[in-house]
Amino acid sequence: MEKRPLSQQELRNTLPGEAITLTAVMAILAIGIIAVVAYNLFKSKEGSVKLPGGFTFEWN
Repeated sequence: MEKRPLSQQELRNTLPGEAITLTAVMAILAIGIIAVVAYNLFKSKEGSVKLPGGFTFEWN
């Protein structure tokens, strides 16, 4: 595949915003997951959560 510069028409049709939308959706998803984990920890008398990356949270 060969690289070529965009024409003036292609530049006019290119709209920003896709990366911002994707970032916002991922941020909301992460906040939702953290909220559910925190809710379950605080609601239970005892509990633990193991997350990828070696993170472990315990509630005694």
